[in-house]
Amino acid sequence: MARTAVSGRLIWRAATLVAAHWETPTARTLVLDVPDWPGHLPGQHVDVRLTAEDGYRAQRSYSIASAWPHPDNRVELTVQRLDDGEVSPYLTDTVAVGDQIELRGPVGGWFVWRDTSPAPVLLVGGGSGMVPLMAMIRARATAGTKQPFHLLYSVRTPADVLYADELRRRARDDAGLDIHYIYTRKTPDDWPSPPKRIDVAALNTYGWPPDITPDCFVCGPTTFVETTADILVALGHDPKRIRTERFGGTS
Repeated sequence: MARTAVSGRLIWRAATLVAAHWETPTARTLVLDVPDWPGHLPGQHVDVRLTAEDGYRAQRSYSIASAWPHPDNRVELTVQRLDDGEVSPYLTDTVAVGDQIELRGPVGGWFVWRDTSPAPVLLVGGGSGMVPLMAMIRARATAGTKQPFHLLYSVRTPADVLYADELRRRARDDAGLDIHYIYTRKTPDDWPSPPKRIDVAALNTYGWPPDITPDCFVCGPTTFVETTADILVALGHDPKRIRTERFGGTS
């Protein structure tokens, strides 16, 4: 998918890791101090560049998980480890507090949510595609806006849910945030339905009706995103209001 750069902000900055924690056994959130960070919109991403001692460089893009302003003026990235990856294993298993990496961004102007939009919001995430959607949920809370959010989150198993405790707390405390999970491999013991993939019934039941013209954001692996977008259009949603982002992992 083409990504649109934010003009004037595409310079490399040294970012220092100040904290990190595991979201799942294979996904780690990095809390970074980035001097002179210009701020970002929920849904944007950064480029991360690593340089080896011999000068070899590897670069990847990662969505920003945090809202801005952050309480500590930090930037948070949640990285899903890819066993055959060049960058993600280092970010999940090796980089330590005090180490520096290079960031460039924020990048992206299409797949973003702005709190000035009055429309209700449908978020559909597959696997690590939850990361930019979490930034939108956090940004909504930071701004104190009242637009209702519906989230459909597709994951393999309960152990793969990113931000599980925070999502549980936010759903409990915020009547405007409705969350439904779709498990594709294994469900919780008391789950009312067997594992399945996202389908017409799920989007029709837990999404918004198209006649209220919600803003729809879909993020995840390519097949997941294309299937979801096609279903939304078939249900009558305006294609111009369906924004998609495709990257890494499987749901």
